Amino acid sequence: MICLAAGLGKRTKASLPKVLLPLCGRTLVVSALAAAAPLQPQRTVVVLSHQKDKVQAAVQESCRGLFARLDFVDQGAPKGTGHAVQAAMQALADFHGDVLITYGDCPLITTATLRELRELRGDAPCSVLTAVPEDPTGLGRILRDDDGRFTGIREHKDCSEEELAIDEINAGFYCFDADALRPALANLKPNNAQGELYLTDAVATLAKKREAPTLEAEDPAEITGVNTLADLTAARARMQERILLEHLDNGVIVVDPTTTWIDHGVTIGADTRILPATVIGTGCVIGRNCEVGPFAHLRAGTVLEDGAEIGNFVEAKKTRMGAGAKAKHLTYLGDATVGARANIGAGTITANYDGVHKHETKIGAGAFIGSGSVIVAPSTVGDEALTGAGAIVTRGSVIGPREVWVGVPARKLKQRELPPTKEKA
Repeated sequence: MICLAAGLGKRTKASLPKVLLPLCGRTLVVSALAAAAPLQPQRTVVVLSHQKDKVQAAVQESCRGLFARLDFVDQGAPKGTGHAVQAAMQALADFHGDVLITYGDCPLITTATLRELRELRGDAPCSVLTAVPEDPTGLGRILRDDDGRFTGIREHKDCSEEELAIDEINAGFYCFDADALRPALANLKPNNAQGELYLTDAVATLAKKREAPTLEAEDPAEITGVNTLADLTAARARMQERILLEHLDNGVIVVDPTTTWIDHGVTIGADTRILPATVIGTGCVIGRNCEVGPFAHLRAGTVLEDGAEIGNFVEAKKTRMGAGAKAKHLTYLGDATVGARANIGAGTITANYDGVHKHETKIGAGAFIGSGSVIVAPSTVGDEALTGAGAIVTRGSVIGPREVWVGVPARKLKQRELPPTKEKA
């Protein structure tokens, strides 16, 4: 597989390389690569140019373990899609078989479409993905003969008036036979308005020798490229819809999808309720029968065991909430472990950062943290212990099981008396 990710991205007007723009917890290029990963390509080549070192480092970090082999090539000064694929094929000089072409700025392509495109090729030299968007302006048109057979692709700037009236466009995704692609690439010429080497010319050359099958994308949005920040916003909305639908299909109750943001890489158990205006970041794991929100923010590394609850204006980062534990109001939990059935009162803060390092807070099972408590990490609150409202638990404190600590700074007051457990009849 070849992923073209060398674009400058001038129209975003952002200093960040376009393919590294964020999209629901991933970058554009990683979203594109992730769609192809389930196809288990033997070799994956990413073509780079603009800020290539930065892009390569980011992709390597995000795609670790995702592909059997991941290589990078420098296109140099970009001279068209044909030139980019020429550079990639140098890294695949000893490869024979399917060569799937994808794009680092087309994050909405799906695994199902790529798989169908690959299977469609059969023993043909190439297969071509097409689409019929509402507005084909600026996109290459699919050319067919009187019998409807695919004959080639004409870039928008090179189209005649008659060709501009064609509504079927080239999506830019192809599956080639590697051995057929090499000579077609070698014969490319910059005979076009852009003075570039067009990959579409290689497609046309192969189609003249043998009919190239085409596949029309069921959803034209799949092939939409991100060229501006407005495009990014539209892509985010479409991707977020997919993510939410997947969770809904798995039995997660998302009360208001229009105000709920959930990134890629989030696991949520059935019967959990996600209330409005909730943000859940990549890497969070939420069990069954939990409740999150409204106005909650779960950041990377947060785990909610079955039945745990995170409520109004609560932020949790790299925190584990035990089964049945609750933090319902106006709380920050950072680098904390909260035991089963513990109750975190309104306004509680685990002060995990000393200005240099992050530190952990441990809160035991059944503990009761009074409203407005500040626990300066590292500190430990034992099982069934209690802090009074407004308590300031200083750094390094160890509150024993069932101890009651109050004051500023907090000190032990007494042992906590718990109501007797009801015996089963």
